[in-house]
Amino acid sequence: MLVSNRVRRITVLTIAALVLVGCLIPAVVSWSSAETGQATVAQVKEPQKAVGTTPQKRAESLGIKFEKLPFTYLNGCNRSGKLLFSSGFASKTKGRLGKDLTTQEGYQAARECAVDILRAVWNTHGTLDNLRVIKVFGCVNSSPDFIEQPKVINGCSDMLHDIFGAKTDGYHARSALGFAALPGGAAVEIEAIFEIKD
Repeated sequence: MLVSNRVRRITVLTIAALVLVGCLIPAVVSWSSAETGQATVAQVKEPQKAVGTTPQKRAESLGIKFEKLPFTYLNGCNRSGKLLFSSGFASKTKGRLGKDLTTQEGYQAARECAVDILRAVWNTHGTLDNLRVIKVFGCVNSSPDFIEQPKVINGCSDMLHDIFGAKTDGYHARSALGFAALPGGAAVEIEAIFEIKD
């Protein structure tokens, strides 16, 4: 009887230990992913695709609202001849890539910049139609060992490709650089140049 009770206790303790280990392993893996800055499946959100027959309609299909902007200290978009030069627009997302934010989070921050650029361009030109994207200049708030600045600025480029055409009017030149800091602690700041087509 003593042997039977002892075996029973050992069996119960073994099962309890296995259940505890089974609960801990996923928690440790999840914590490890967060600590190393790797985006989990739940963090990765596929960007909505634009639909419509014109750049203006495709931008609106993404939920971008266009309305006249108030006068500010600096011009959000300046026209010179057939060129439209946007100011640099900083993301609402704050933090440093490679330390506080993942590449995927930086990608979303770059899309925030793209939306503000498009609103400024619309405010000056009155429409997104009849435009060609010439150049994008992207700045990424980066830790010293972060090297994925191009993947971050793809958030802006992908949106412009989607709206203006990846192989047509949205096919642009680009720079993507890392900076030790950006104004206000922004994760990303981007400016762009557009051409008004004939």
